[in-house]
Amino acid sequence: MTLPISNISKTLAAAALVVFSVFAHAQVLRVSAIPDEAPTELQRKFKPLGDYLKKETGLDVQFTPVTDYAAVVEGLANQKIDLAWLGGFTFVQAKLRTQGGVVPIVQRAEDEKFTSRFIVPAASPAKTLQDLKGKTFAFGAPSSTSGHLMPRYFLNQAGLQPETDFKAVAYSGAHDATVAFVASGRAEAGVLNASVMDKLVESNNPNAAKVRVLAVTAPYYDYNWTVRPGLDPVLVKKLTEAFLKLDATRPEHKEIMDLQRASKFLPTKVSNYDGIEAAAKAAGLIK
Repeated sequence: MTLPISNISKTLAAAALVVFSVFAHAQVLRVSAIPDEAPTELQRKFKPLGDYLKKETGLDVQFTPVTDYAAVVEGLANQKIDLAWLGGFTFVQAKLRTQGGVVPIVQRAEDEKFTSRFIVPAASPAKTLQDLKGKTFAFGAPSSTSGHLMPRYFLNQAGLQPETDFKAVAYSGAHDATVAFVASGRAEAGVLNASVMDKLVESNNPNAAKVRVLAVTAPYYDYNWTVRPGLDPVLVKKLTEAFLKLDATRPEHKEIMDLQRASKFLPTKVSNYDGIEAAAKAAGLIK
C-alpha cells in the first residue's frame, strides 16, 4: 500500500519530532538531592558543582529541588532525575525500588566514617543518652540516614526505644531544623549529622550556640552520588571521572569542595551500604 504524500510528510515530521525530543533530552543532565537542609542552602551548595559538571560533560545541568526524600527515589526510578545526592538509607530505598537499577558512583572521603551527634540545650543537665528518658526528642527526616535511621539504631543498641522511652518523638524534616527545634525548646534533645553541625558552628549560627553535643555515634557509611537506571555508560564514566578529578588543593576547585564539605571524592560501591540496609531491617523501616 502506498501512503499519500501528505501522510508521508506527517509521518516524517512525527519521526523528526521524536528524534529531536530524544536529542534535546540527551543534552540535559537532571540533578537533584535529598532535602536534608533548607532549599536555599542546597541550591547554594550545588551551583559551583553544577557549573563544573556542565563544563566536564558538555551538558546543560539542571538542579531540581524536591520537597521530600521519597521524591528523589521516585525521580530516579521513573528516570526523571539522572543524578542524585543521596544519604545511605535513601540509596538503599532507591536500590530496592529499582530492583538494583541505580548505581552509586562516588562518595566523599568523609562518608566512609560518618557520624551523627545527639544534642541537648546548652544548659541541659543530661550527661548520657540514658538521661534522655522521658524527654521530648527530635529526629530529622524519617528517611534520613544520619538524622533518623542510624541514630535510632544506636539508641536501640543503648537499650532505648524512642517511642516508649521518650516523652514524645518529632521529625523536624532537616538537620538544621533539628538544631532549631532543640535551641527553641520545641524538643529537649535531638540528633543530626556531624557535617551540618560543624557547618552551623563554623558559621556562628545562633541556634548552634544554644545547644551542645551530648553523644556521638560510632562511624558508618553515608552519602553518595547515584545515577539512575539505564543512564548512558559513557556519561556515567564522564561524571565519575569529573568527581574524582576534583582536588581541594586547586584554587579552581576549592569553592566546590568547601561547599560539598569534601576533602576528595572516592569511587563507591553498593556493598558499602549493606550495613545501612541491615540496620534499616533491624529497625523495621524496610522489609
